Amino acid sequence: VKDWKKIVIDSPDMWPKSTHVDLEQPFVDERGYIQHLVNTPMKNIALIKSVTGALRANHYHLEDWHYMYMLDGEAEYHYRLHGSDDKPKVLMWRTGELVFTPPMEEHTTIFTQDSTFLAMSRNARDQETYEADVRRVELVDPNSIKL
Repeated sequence: VKDWKKIVIDSPDMWPKSTHVDLEQPFVDERGYIQHLVNTPMKNIALIKSVTGALRANHYHLEDWHYMYMLDGEAEYHYRLHGSDDKPKVLMWRTGELVFTPPMEEHTTIFTQDSTFLAMSRNARDQETYEADVRRVELVDPNSIKL
């Protein structure tokens, strides 16, 4: 498909209403279970490994959004609307939990344990597309991290 990166595949009415997203009940039978994470069109799924004390993000996206599902580990997820002077909210993000970041929300993740998570995003994540959409901020001072 020509120019597939420019095709809009969603709308804000499809987004969750809160940062912490409740998962649907899994389908369970004698073989095990199937846990659906996200039933929304998207263009990228990335597997990310972070070590204890790592800081990721400290940015916001102009149009992109992403879901993040913690496979193993724990992190502090800091967030607020871009342009706000409010103190960022902090959510403890743990194994088996799903969080959502809409466009124009400043966000930073501080990993309190070695962690592995899936990041599932609206936009393609090649470097050119990513850099065109991301704006860096210092929501959390990296020197302030004390674990």
